[in-house]
Formats: sequence, structure tokens, C-alpha cells
Amino acid sequence: MNMSEAALLAHGLVKTHGHGQSRVRAVDEVDLEVPRGQTLAVMGPSGCGKSTLLHLLGGLERPTGGEVWLAGRRVDTLSERALARLRRRAVGFVFQAFHLVEELSAAENVELPALLAGRSRSQARRRANLLLDQVGLAGRARHLPSQLSGGQRQRVAVARALANDPLVVLADEPTGNLDTAATLDMLRIFQELRSSGQTLVIVTHDERVAATADRLVSMRDGMFVDDTRLTGAPSRGLGGLIGLEG
Repeated sequence: MNMSEAALLAHGLVKTHGHGQSRVRAVDEVDLEVPRGQTLAVMGPSGCGKSTLLHLLGGLERPTGGEVWLAGRRVDTLSERALARLRRRAVGFVFQAFHLVEELSAAENVELPALLAGRSRSQARRRANLLLDQVGLAGRARHLPSQLSGGQRQRVAVARALANDPLVVLADEPTGNLDTAATLDMLRIFQELRSSGQTLVIVTHDERVAATADRLVSMRDGMFVDDTRLTGAPSRGLGGLIGLEG
């Protein structure tokens, strides 16, 4: 795969924590290629390095060794300023804890990345309204996060992640704080994103979430231990959830 065909590339990726005898490899010589338009799920036990891998791929952390390429550019050698610009343009993040600004309305939270990227307020507002409508929250645009349910807050977080039309969306346990009904909503949204050609990397403990991906990678002790194609799995996974609810 050449650089133009891949959303993300990692070669020999290493991240260590601690020093001396307490030194731990959170990510250990990982190689990864994520083509544009693919949905990749990453699973594994707590502490296996899943979230650290996601942070490295999105430029939130610097690797100890190896290379990370995002949108055809090498990430790990960029200056902090250049990395921040690339991250704003090419990556959308969705976190388990939502990370919404509590003093801002749903619409203002979604507008924020576009404003930081230099768009006008009117452009940012139009994009926010469109995205909130897509995630079913047009009627909650002026509500503060404290006035929204957990599932609604996570939908705002997904809309915010899409504000700059990123090449890749990185989601870290996006359904971890949600009940079953809200999880269903999130799965429908992720499946719509997958169908539209959005590149997704989803770290999850939930096998139902992983079943909606094109591909599943399993991690243990900082390394990949399995890499499975899930052809046709998205509809079966979502259908299974709906069947359980009915």
C-alpha cells in the first residue's frame, strides 16, 4: 500500500513508560496500515496498550521509537505547531468521557474545532447545525452538556469530531459510559459513517461494537496477537443488537 492509499501507517511503533527496571513497553514494535474508508476495531484487556496506540496514531503522544504517518505525512517528526495543525485538519477524536466544554452549548461545542481551524463563525455554525441534525440532536443544539443524557453527549462528541471533515476518526471506548439503548444509537451512527466512507479506528472492550467493523485487531502486552477481516460483519453485529432489544 502506498502513502496515498492509506489513512494511517505505523512502522515499528514503540512507546515506553518508566525507567530502569520499571520500564514498560505500552506499545511494542507495532506495524499497522489502515486504508482510507476502513473501519478498524482494536480490542484487548485493560492495560494492553490500546488507548496508547490510539493516542500515538492521532499525534496526542510522541512515540519512543518507530514511525507514524497520517494523511501521507510523517507525524512523529513534526513540530508541535505543525502537528497541531495537521491534527485539527485530519483527525477527529471521540473519547469515553466525552470531553465537552460544559460552559458551551451543544452547537458551540461542535463549532469549536472549525473555529480553531480558522473557519468563520457562520461557516462553523452551518456545519454544526448540519452535523447535529445528522446525529439526531437538531432540537438540542442550544442545550448545555449538563442538560443532555450520556448518549446525547456522546452524539455531540461525534458531531464535534466530524466538524472539520477529518480523514480519520479515532474513538476510544466510545460506548463505555453508555447504556444499551444509547450504545445502539452510537452503533447506528458509526455504521452510517462507515457506509459513507469515513475512516474509523475504534478502541473497545465491547464485542458488539467490534462486530460492526471491517477488521478486528487484538492486542496483548503492547503487541498485536491477531488481525481478522470481518467481511459482512457490520450488518450482522447491528442486527444482533437490535434483535436482543426486540
